[in-house]
This record gives sequence, C-alpha cells and structure tokens, in this order.
Amino acid sequence: MKVSPAKENILKRIRNALSQPVPLPFPQSEGNSPVFATPPENLDVHFAETFVNLNGKFIFCEDMQVFGKQFFALCQQQGWKQVLCREKHLREWLAADAHAGTAISLLSSLPPEQMDVALTGCECLIARTGSVVLSAGQASGRIPSVFAPIHVVAAFGDQLVWDIRDALQLIKEKYGDSWPSMCSLHTGPSRTSDIEKTLVMGAHGPKEMYVFLIDQPLPHP
Repeated sequence: MKVSPAKENILKRIRNALSQPVPLPFPQSEGNSPVFATPPENLDVHFAETFVNLNGKFIFCEDMQVFGKQFFALCQQQGWKQVLCREKHLREWLAADAHAGTAISLLSSLPPEQMDVALTGCECLIARTGSVVLSAGQASGRIPSVFAPIHVVAAFGDQLVWDIRDALQLIKEKYGDSWPSMCSLHTGPSRTSDIEKTLVMGAHGPKEMYVFLIDQPLPHP
C-alpha cells in the first residue's frame, strides 16, 4: 500500500515523539489523593451551614418525640393545614405527637393544588453540598418533591454522609442491583435565573425546603 509523503511525515514525527517522551510538567498532579477536602469532624454542622446558605431551613432534633413537637409547632406557626405524607411509618410516628383536636391533617393522598406542604423521608443527606438525595424507591415517589409548594424532609443521623460517592454507596447497599428508576439530588429550594439573570424561587418545584435532622438511627418501619 502506497503511503503519501505527507502521511509518512506525520507518522515519522509521531514515532520520534514516542521514542523521546517529554516529562510531565506537574508530576504530582496525578495520584490517589482525594479531589475534595477530607470530611470535617461534625458532618451535621457542615450540612446545616451549607444547606442554610442555599436558602434551606434546618432544624436539629434530639429524637423522634422532639421532631413531632417541632413539626406540628411549625405547621401551626406557618398555618399549614393539609400535609401530604405518603410514607406510612412517618404518619404513624407523628400520630403519637399530634394534639387532640388539631386542625393539621396528615394525608396519604391529596391533589397537588390542595396540599400546603409535603412531608417525606430521604435516602440520605450529603454534607459537602448540602443536598438531599431522593429516589423513586421511597414510598413518597416523585410527586411530593415536585408539586408541593413547600417540602419538608425528615432525615436521621445514620443517613448523613460526606460526599456523593458515599451517598451512592449507601443506595447500593440498600437496593443492591435493583436500583430505583430515579435518584435525584435536591440542593435547597427550587430556583432559576434563566430569565434576565433574575433569581426566581420555586420555578420548577418547592419554593421552600425544610430539613429536620433527627439525632438517632433510622427506625425500622
């Protein structure tokens, strides 16, 4: 096969370059060192600071009883009446803390236009980015975190991880090879600056987001 002079010239230069490798300008740039900083000692504090900086609202609770009291107090303070909560175990845990005659209803089904707020669990919290990881594998499904004007998340201490890699590992351990059809990261309330670079909250989802971090392991439903 006849090779053109131009092609032969290019191949000759490539062979010469390969026979005389040039040393890397930054030999320490490639290695096994982590890309991000090592995790801080207090993941909960780091998550809270990052999440609040993203316009999220964070509440720390010592246990489930404190969570129940603070959640219903928040509902009364904000005037929330219709709370969509598809996760049966959350409704059962909160039932013991509901005051008799309260006007707050925890409902498993509710048209989007009638809900004041949605209460869900989560797969985990990512401290480095202040993100909440949700999936279609949860009983809440996809609707509450998209259509509700306000999203409240109940998370537990053993659901708090440092980075996205740790979150994926946690999901893998939970579901094995049967991954949910959807996994998403929610980093603060929904927002956009697409129109004239003006920040608009609640453009594609909830305009407010609360995270209750309960300082105990996730109870089994």
